[in-house]
Amino acid sequence: MKPPAFWYAPQSAPGLWPRLLAPLSVLWRFGAARRHDKGRHLRVPVPVICVGNINIGGTGKTPTVIALMGLLAEMGMRPHVVSKGYGGQAIGPLRVDEVNHTASDVGDEPLLLAAFGPCWVSKDRAAGAEAAVAAGADVIILDDGMQNPDLVKDFTITVVDASVGFGNGRVLPAGPLRQPLESGLSQADMILSIGPQEAQKTFATAWPDLGGVPLLRAELKPLETGMLWQDLRAFAFAGIGRPEKFFETLRASGATVVATRSFGDHETLSDTLLKRMESEAESLSAQMVTTEKDAVRLPRSFRHKVVTLPVRLSVEEPERLAEMLEPVVARN
Repeated sequence: MKPPAFWYAPQSAPGLWPRLLAPLSVLWRFGAARRHDKGRHLRVPVPVICVGNINIGGTGKTPTVIALMGLLAEMGMRPHVVSKGYGGQAIGPLRVDEVNHTASDVGDEPLLLAAFGPCWVSKDRAAGAEAAVAAGADVIILDDGMQNPDLVKDFTITVVDASVGFGNGRVLPAGPLRQPLESGLSQADMILSIGPQEAQKTFATAWPDLGGVPLLRAELKPLETGMLWQDLRAFAFAGIGRPEKFFETLRASGATVVATRSFGDHETLSDTLLKRMESEAESLSAQMVTTEKDAVRLPRSFRHKVVTLPVRLSVEEPERLAEMLEPVVARN
């Protein structure tokens, strides 16, 4: 579902809909507070590093988790990811097997993450963390866990898309926030703003006060694979939080994007739809291209027809991120 335009209107000009929906935002806050109070709040015997966001939708959490897995491994740790497994049927705790599981089993993001290290899906995050610790994890990366009360977090990284910031600053459904900005910032140990330089400038201007929370900047950059994007006519499709970001990245890589198709985040693509897109691409003499996360949702028999554009997180000050994490993992 495409978010309403008023979610990202300037705070100085909220418009009619945010005001009309304000009472429902109060109910959302009340429900969220109840869920938090009724949570298990389990402390496991290893550090828990949470990657989450205050906004609903995609902000770059999955690339952040992938980058953290690599960084923590370089620091001599054995990180395991614990995810709810959104879009998957598994209740868990279940360790994801990228070969034998499908996105319908465990969700697309865990299936992608499992290619980089141990990943567990569990609707009960506390049970998932306990299973990971029993399997040898000495640090847990809690994926999309800011609003989840199952576990006590030792360090929380709040990811924000620099292009849109915190939208109009209002809570669902009047705005794009899962919780009030003030409470979200109070939970954060670090804010990771993801986007190109111009977007970072916009974010800094729109949100100069982050409550004293340390800010790091990063950008998603295409992984060097040897692919000659400049020679490619692309039929691009994506079902992520903001598909246009993917299309922009593909164009910036040099590809000629002749058509695009956007779908809802985690949306399952039917065989009929895939065949229709394949036919459209052929009629345009174009190659189908998608994201890594979308690719794992495709039927295995169809994947060879689609090229993926992998992106990786490039942190502006990686040494600062490592310095912030060192005392956290040292608690183990």
